[in-house]
Amino acid sequence: MTSTDDALAERFTEHRAHLLGVAYRITGSLADSEDAVQEAWFRLSTADAAEIRELRGWLTTVVGRICLDRLKSATARRERYVGQWLPEPVVRPLGVPEQANPLDVVVQDDGLRMAALVVLHELSPEQRVAFVLHDACSVPFTEIADMLGCSVAAARQHASRGRKAVAQADAPPRVDLAEQRRVLESFLAAMATGDPAAIAQVLHPDAVLIGDSDGKARTAAQRMVGADKISRFTVGLMRMYGALAATESMRFVLVNGDLGLLFTESPGTDEFRPLDRRVTAMVVRDGKIAAMYDVVNPDKLTTVEF
Repeated sequence: MTSTDDALAERFTEHRAHLLGVAYRITGSLADSEDAVQEAWFRLSTADAAEIRELRGWLTTVVGRICLDRLKSATARRERYVGQWLPEPVVRPLGVPEQANPLDVVVQDDGLRMAALVVLHELSPEQRVAFVLHDACSVPFTEIADMLGCSVAAARQHASRGRKAVAQADAPPRVDLAEQRRVLESFLAAMATGDPAAIAQVLHPDAVLIGDSDGKARTAAQRMVGADKISRFTVGLMRMYGALAATESMRFVLVNGDLGLLFTESPGTDEFRPLDRRVTAMVVRDGKIAAMYDVVNPDKLTTVEF
């Protein structure tokens, strides 16, 4: 590798975390994000760097194009997906210093918290690409239109609809970890009582529970909304899976920079059913749990250290 190549690689590395964030926002997949960034590097290394006026913008557009192509093939997979779909979580141990992995930096962005990603992935691929590239990355609509194969006016409309949907969804903002821990510990204490009323008190009235398994593990099959419904469901789980309350089967982790729970696999007993390993992201609003995202699809837990 020549000194020119070294310099180009160094410049690319400066933008790697940003590019991972863009790709992850659009695809919701860690593997697809890494592949998209790697492909962007390949295209840069074979391009005429002298003709690239602004490297960050050029790379962002390239990654957007690659991700859009991946979304087209992912659409068919999503149509065959069993049950609800959630973005792949970025899970890190609690209390461990940040690693050199750019994702550790990326997930500190408010737009990468699970609550925001869930809303984002309810948009159409065109709306998501236009919204992320324009609103988050300032890519001109002329380039977005070319990418989407539509007029500039249509590209603007895609971004506008995405922006409106995100605003209406009103995903809870990130709160500090100390507050999150206080709320989650209150939730676990309520769970230990087995009392639906006590659990409901810790849940936001409009709380939502979404499970993601693709039919490969056990979780809630349908989206569940409301504190009373979720509290009764939780008590039912406690009766079937006693390991949920066992401290040796559970620990706090960071899920996309927020506090969540990791459950190891439990073989079950004569009294309780076996428990699939899982990561449950928690969202706090107004001092209560506003959302629980239960990821049990093993294909989305391959990078998690259990």
